[in-house]
Amino acid sequence: MCPSLLRQSKQRRPGVVVLVLGSVLLAACGTGLGGIDSADGPVSSTAPTPVTTAPVATTAPVPVCVVTVEPGDALIAISDRTGVPMADIEAENALDVAATIHPGQIFDICVGNDIDDVTGASRIAPPADAVMLQQTELNELFASTSLPPLGVDGDSGSYTRQAICAARMGLGLPVHNGHLTAGSDEEAAIFAATTLAIPAGAPTDAGKWILVDQTCQVIFTGEGNDRVVGVFPTSTGQPGFETRTVSAPAFRFDPAIDNDGWHDSATFPVEGDNPLNGNMYKPLYFNDGQAIHGAGFIPPDPRSKGCARTYPKHQDMLVEWLGLDKATEATWDPKAIGVTVAVQGRYQDRTVD
Repeated sequence: MCPSLLRQSKQRRPGVVVLVLGSVLLAACGTGLGGIDSADGPVSSTAPTPVTTAPVATTAPVPVCVVTVEPGDALIAISDRTGVPMADIEAENALDVAATIHPGQIFDICVGNDIDDVTGASRIAPPADAVMLQQTELNELFASTSLPPLGVDGDSGSYTRQAICAARMGLGLPVHNGHLTAGSDEEAAIFAATTLAIPAGAPTDAGKWILVDQTCQVIFTGEGNDRVVGVFPTSTGQPGFETRTVSAPAFRFDPAIDNDGWHDSATFPVEGDNPLNGNMYKPLYFNDGQAIHGAGFIPPDPRSKGCARTYPKHQDMLVEWLGLDKATEATWDPKAIGVTVAVQGRYQDRTVD
């Protein structure tokens, strides 16, 4: 063999394959290019045919557009290792300057490309005529639930995106509260749906369950693995007073019959305990002082002090479903209440699109 040629072959750049024929290899080895020394004298040969290789194709590197929060991480640390200014990360992900971040969260770090790179959804609202069609289809899908019907106005605003998000939950699609892209497979799946399935995260091992989803700002209720009972709008805890992620039996119900169902919060009291103060109507406690309760104002974003708000009429429906509508005093018996409450998700403010 010819060691020097073998060494040269091994030194070629990775990814380039060179085919050397046996006769060429023999011709290249020896004292000169003309032949090989042997007992019979020089052997004549022709010059080897040059072997050419195509240049290795190169492509521009695909930008990394998402970053995952690591344990002990802070936005300044993410900024340092990605080279993206912290203010840009906050703006791109609609983060409040005082927002608490958690390990496992995924942030979009490709700034200004009009794409939510975490979900792949467009940040640009579809045309008004497409949104009107979406609103019409969503109203049909949720017609048998307690989610208020949308105005068919072509505005892909917070209420429309709340319904889109709830549809994603009930159809097993990736859940986020961004726009619904016109003409997409996702839109086709929502338009074709006639029923809603039990969403992921529902505590279906319980006979009756309530799923509070903070991403969509909706509540699903159901019974075991059998069916979805209802869908309601909610408003969960605002930044600094977040509704805590939990899955636990509801442990206390207060009918507050001495004030028409309205109970004044001990932690956040108001001057007047009445239906107009937005306090706690027939609260159903599931995590210390946090409860599902009726209130006078249910926006499609987090506004409470940790509880999950519902409209009073929806709270009455929940209470009746649980068989607690005849209660005359507070109960602390989880078995008598008979429902497990799960809280999941995190809200992302997309009001500035």
